Amino acid sequence: MKFTKMHGIGNDYVYVNCFEEEVKNPSETAKFVSDRHFGIGSDGLILIKPSQIADCEMDMYNADGSQGAMCGNGVRCVAKFVYDAGIARKDRISVATKSGIKYVDVFAKDGKAESVRVNMGAPILCAKDVPMVCEEEKAIAYPIEVDNSIWKVTAVSMGNPHAVVYIDDVDGLEIEKIGPKFENHPAFPDRVNTEFVRVIDRHTVQMRVWERGSGETLACGTGACAVAVSSILNGLVDEGEITVKLLGGDLRIEWNREENTVYMTGPATTVFVGEIAL
Repeated sequence: MKFTKMHGIGNDYVYVNCFEEEVKNPSETAKFVSDRHFGIGSDGLILIKPSQIADCEMDMYNADGSQGAMCGNGVRCVAKFVYDAGIARKDRISVATKSGIKYVDVFAKDGKAESVRVNMGAPILCAKDVPMVCEEEKAIAYPIEVDNSIWKVTAVSMGNPHAVVYIDDVDGLEIEKIGPKFENHPAFPDRVNTEFVRVIDRHTVQMRVWERGSGETLACGTGACAVAVSSILNGLVDEGEITVKLLGGDLRIEWNREENTVYMTGPATTVFVGEIAL
């Protein structure tokens, strides 16, 4: 199988051009290629496929083989791939995902996509649609018990469910201990991605993320979007462009409340191309 290794600020996936390749068992393939000792090493597998309704279609699989509905860093890399490969040589590329069609603006340099801006659509705030089980219509700073402590959770879906919590010490957090307890908490019937956030100033936040099916990753695009939305809802930052600082780098997020649309801007990077025997 021919593949391209790409990352969006450290959130790395193995990308396969399914205009030319066929992947018969993507779930098992995802587990195999994600292994950093016996495979390639990645947070998962993303298939770039032909689409009848968009320039291409994106199927995303986590490192444990489960299928995800959306990946913000992944959709940026997909747009770069199809632009650089000449599949869709356009300034605005449409990508069909399990969460609907995403429109991606490509900013190129020397014929290659360098920076990408994604229209991520409207955030889903209704708790039952996230989904989250709670007694309120929206879960904003909603208290739940995790690991014998009360955490105030703001639930947002950007195609994937997210639980956003605020803490003072992001760097010192034992995320390997608490992350799985959030992921598998009964309040989240589809499991959940959890963002642990520290507010730096009115325009900047820092986050670490525990992703369902992958564990801690260096970056999560939908998570950064959820954090920006949550931080505005909780009155912790000002509206406008927010810099979200992740382990792998920075993303710029803007929630245009008049349009009720979230925009995400960040880099997309090709690491290497190769072939692997399945």
